[in-house]
Order: sequence, then structure tokens, then C-alpha cells
Amino acid sequence: MLNYKQLHYFWAVAKAGSIVRASERLHLTPQTLSGQIGLLEETLGVALFLRIGRRLELTETGRLALSYADEVFQIGNELEEALRSRPESRSIQLRVGVDDAVPKSIAYRLLTPAMSLAEPVRLVCREDKLVRLLVELAIQRIDLVLADQPIPAGTHVKGFSHKLGDCGITFFAEPRLAAQYTDKWPLVLNSAPLLIPGKEAAVRIPLMRWFEARQIRPHIVGEFDDSALMQAFGQAGTGIFIAPSVIAEEVRREHGVTILGHTNEVTEQFYAISMERRLTHPAVVAINDTAHRELFANLDTYSRSPAETPTRVTRSIKR
Repeated sequence: MLNYKQLHYFWAVAKAGSIVRASERLHLTPQTLSGQIGLLEETLGVALFLRIGRRLELTETGRLALSYADEVFQIGNELEEALRSRPESRSIQLRVGVDDAVPKSIAYRLLTPAMSLAEPVRLVCREDKLVRLLVELAIQRIDLVLADQPIPAGTHVKGFSHKLGDCGITFFAEPRLAAQYTDKWPLVLNSAPLLIPGKEAAVRIPLMRWFEARQIRPHIVGEFDDSALMQAFGQAGTGIFIAPSVIAEEVRREHGVTILGHTNEVTEQFYAISMERRLTHPAVVAINDTAHRELFANLDTYSRSPAETPTRVTRSIKR
């Protein structure tokens, strides 16, 4: 078993750059430090330092060990701080990873209920690629991942995907751009400039299949991993863009864009991924319950309609 005192001595020497400086900081003799690091290397069966004259240099293995030691002692400091906090001033911490593909507005709406609990919640959000966030979840650096898909097949993370809801997609364009495309829906998209989600977004493949099934060939002018950046380019008139229908009116108002049409045959799904089969964290329970009761239960009529009828859709949502 790893001796954490020896690991701390190794970490201190690596940070100080020499055994002498580390011994002064730790109030230990250089001989004690050298002996303890030697025992650690013997236990691990690897060399952590190269001794070049009076200098010490980390080996490749030593650099790897140092990166892990940094995390170990950072977490230790966080634990000490948490345990020393007064109970009456302590808040529930919720560490959430948000997949790049999840629109910021959807993430905000999903997370807001966690901030409305009777007990104070300290929310810590990180945004990254889903694969990297799942690794963080597996080593318990975060409590929850918000994503547009369940845990991908072949991912070596044993977690649970809790579906929060789904909805169709809506197409938007800057008003002057929209005025140039007046054909019936969805033929209006044929040859039109289009901004699409990046390859890692779950909606990307269903969207392209939908175009193919209708023999629609848009002119793709941009691909974006970040939905907010895609909307910014769309607002500037670079091309037509999509967003989940559940936030269609919000996108229209905030960006001053025109709604061209929608489809429910292509859907965006949203998941809360956790290490728990049954959700128990009070903030996560609030997120899950509100998503089912409110966010995805109160969709506009046009984003709930069971079929795509071009004439009806045009009348109900074109501005």
C-alpha cells in the first residue's frame, strides 16, 4: 500500500527543487528525506529522481507521480477546509460538468432548481467534452454530467444515464437572410446556408439523415461544437441555425431572429449522468424533478405536434 507520508515528502522535494530546501521547509534532516524517498522508490519499484551531482531531476515516471500527487494533496486541502467549516455555515456543494453540446440556456434552466432549495447550494460548473467529463465523474471530481446523449457505448465508465426530456428542433435565420428564402417548409432549406452542430453533438447524425430522406441539400457554411457560438454566427446572418424547440421563443427574442420552421422527426435529448442508479443528492433530485414536471412538460404547441405538416407549420410559427 502507498505510504502517503513518503508521497508527501517526494511532493515537497519535487516542488522545492532540492532535498536541502525541502528539509528546511519540513523541519527534517536531509538524510531523513532522502531515506524516505528511497523507501518510496523501492516500494514502487521505479526511480522518481535522477541524481545529477548535487541536483535532482524528475524522471518521466517522477513527473507522472508529481501530477497525481498534486491532485491528492489538493483534494486533501479541500477535505480539510470542508471539515473545518462550521455546520451552520456549510452549504451543499454540487459539482456539475456540462457537455459542450448542451445549449447554455438549457443548462441554466436545468440547474436553476438546485439553487432554490431551502438549504444553500454552492454550484461549481465545468464545461468540456463529454468523454473528459465522464472521466472526471468516474474519479468523483464532479457529481453530475449534463449531456445531450446517454453514456456512449464502449465508454469504460460505469455510470447511469437519467433522461431528463427531449424535444424537436427549430430552424432560425437573421430576418434579412430569412427574407431571401420563401419556399415552402422544409424545401426552403435546400441550397440555403446552414450552420450545424459539430460531429460530437448527438443531433448531428439524425439531422443529416433527415436532410437526406427529404432530398434537401443545404449549403453547410459552418460547424460548431459550442451552440452559443453557432447562435452568434446565426444572429450575424452567416447562416440558418438550429436550437431545441423548448427554447425556440427565447432564442427568437434574444437574438432577434426569424423562425423558419421546425421538425419533431429530429429530436434533441438531455440526460443527467451520475454514478447513482437512484438519485439521492437533493440538488440533483430537484434538477430531475423540475425537468420532468416543467421544462419538458410545457412545450409550445408547435414543438409538441406529432407530425410535420408543412402548411400548418408555416402558418403557426413563421413570423
